Amino acid sequence: FKADNSPLTLADKNAHTVIVHGLQTLYPAIPIISEEGENIDYDIRKDWKTYWLIDPLDGTKEFIKRNGEFTVNIALMENNRPVLGIIFVPVTEVLYWGGKSIGAFKKEAKETKSIKVSNRTTGLTAVGSRSHAGENKLLLQYDIKQEINIGSSLKFCMVAEGIADIYLRENPTMEWDTAAGQAILEGAGGVMTALDGSLFIYNKMNMLNGGFVCVNEEL
Repeated sequence: FKADNSPLTLADKNAHTVIVHGLQTLYPAIPIISEEGENIDYDIRKDWKTYWLIDPLDGTKEFIKRNGEFTVNIALMENNRPVLGIIFVPVTEVLYWGGKSIGAFKKEAKETKSIKVSNRTTGLTAVGSRSHAGENKLLLQYDIKQEINIGSSLKFCMVAEGIADIYLRENPTMEWDTAAGQAILEGAGGVMTALDGSLFIYNKMNMLNGGFVCVNEEL
């Protein structure tokens, strides 16, 4: 267990090693911030224009439960904004990627297709965390028909491909939890903001973020 009492597995550490090695081999000039990496002093990283922000295993609790609802999250950041997001689901080998300037895509088996958020404004499907169920107080302002609970960054993907319409989280997250999902969501035509409507800020001195909401532009 980590200092915040969240679980840590050998898979988290091994995934970190493999991903960092691959990125450093392909793009040696681009620095990396990883959940399982060394804490990089803010004075060093605050001036980075381009960097990778990764969560080698998002959904460790789901990994431990062996329910398959865990992902690998890799985001390319430019000027502290996610411009490319990659989310891989190891158990199903489904791959999502996207960014505001390129659109959003899903590869399943041998088929690759573009994905878009829904345009629904009523009868909505909300998706929330399996390990943090009950975060629904603020959903009362929306016309929610049903709620789905699922682990990891799969929630971003469900909104991005229009299966769900809204993902609202009240509890705090770390920056590497959201960057890849935000890029894919925005590539699919969605919007992610802090609960007060402001834009998410990345590469802060303290990389803890507050709650957020992901919706289509109609909401």
